Amino acid sequence: MTSTDLTPGDLSSALNREQAEAELFELLRIPSVSADPSHKEDLVRAAEFLRVKLESLGFTARVDETGGHPAVYAEHLKAPGKPTVLLYGHYDVQPEAPLEEWVTPPFEPTVRDGRIYARGSTDDKGQAYAHVRGVELLQTQGELPVNIKFLLEGEEEIGSPSIVPYLQAHREELQADVIVISDGSRFAADVPTITYGVRGLSYVEIHVQGANRDLHSGSYGGAAPNPINALCEIIARLKDDHGRVTIPGFYDGIEELTGEEREMWASLPQDDDAFAQSIGVSALPGEDGYSVLERLWGRPTLDVNGIWGGYQGEGSKTVIAAKAGAKVSMRLVPGQDPDRITRLIQEYVPTIAPAGVTVEVRALHGGQPIKFDTSSTYVKAADRALERVYGKPAVFARTGGSIPIVASFAEILKSPVLFVDMGLNEDAPHSPNESFALADYHNGILTSAYLLEELGK
Repeated sequence: MTSTDLTPGDLSSALNREQAEAELFELLRIPSVSADPSHKEDLVRAAEFLRVKLESLGFTARVDETGGHPAVYAEHLKAPGKPTVLLYGHYDVQPEAPLEEWVTPPFEPTVRDGRIYARGSTDDKGQAYAHVRGVELLQTQGELPVNIKFLLEGEEEIGSPSIVPYLQAHREELQADVIVISDGSRFAADVPTITYGVRGLSYVEIHVQGANRDLHSGSYGGAAPNPINALCEIIARLKDDHGRVTIPGFYDGIEELTGEEREMWASLPQDDDAFAQSIGVSALPGEDGYSVLERLWGRPTLDVNGIWGGYQGEGSKTVIAAKAGAKVSMRLVPGQDPDRITRLIQEYVPTIAPAGVTVEVRALHGGQPIKFDTSSTYVKAADRALERVYGKPAVFARTGGSIPIVASFAEILKSPVLFVDMGLNEDAPHSPNESFALADYHNGILTSAYLLEELGK
């Protein structure tokens, strides 16, 4: 919708696009990489930026210590008798590596072809800040229609290790009728989407140890165990030829997809060939018997995310490495518990390791899978808000990603969660050249404002 296509109650004409972009760019310039200890002060700077902005909008705002990176809490509770909405997001970002693959610097936002290129542009600074600007947009029309709280954390990209104790300590203060999260992707650019489920996560490292030092491959090759070869054998045996994970008990108790879900997803305008072309591959391998969307949203997975060992420099160095390792993520579906899955892979990997090496599987972090009720009044309010922006009702989808904090919200705060995602998969979150379409940012601001209006009804 453009500013010339106004309908009664439309806020497009009040949207200050230039200022909204300038403020987001300022936030994007802060390299708030939570995984890198050298950026600790940058995390503080980003938190302070958000606190100052929310205070300027009349919120009572503060930056709280968490034991890790700080959390920003703000509240505006001046709508007696109206619902209280907690808006959650995160201001930390993924590491920028590999830097050489970025066309423009990751922390200098650059607009090309209608897109903002910067680390954190879509995940999650752009989407979270759209809510800040959505509140400001509503304030141009008068009093806010609901009570609003913000929780913006700085550890989501490392599994939110400090946030559970924080939620427990601030349980009463964080109480809300509904928690709104925008930290994912819509189905397609012209398809407004309500996400009703996220996969869980078990993330581990596999460490393989061979000899007590690197060995000359001529003097020891053929007799000494090779940890890199052993690691490759282990990884190869974690899945079978049909795309199924081989860990005993991995699939026990999982919630199977319903016929209604499979029919609903089959009706979506999914083009598998275009999907493959968009990521530059010729095939889409995965678990037999399931469509691409079913494998992405409703089935568990196992993927190697990083691997190391031996000589990595220029030229040759003929050694048998003493050790090797890999990072492995398992995306989980309802019915799978991340602690149990982590324990299963820790028990299984040593049983498939070749002779002569020792193996350790170290748990890093995880999160519970979760699904939501699509018939709730909050979902209906989101549907109305999205239709006001896009001119069509939303579709319902799950997401393959994981947001560990969601299960903690349900367990500790006992509040329903509402996903209203603004990004797209083509934004390349976590990858070089991450981006966020300007149109999606501005539509996200409108969506946030309309959603708060609809929730106030």
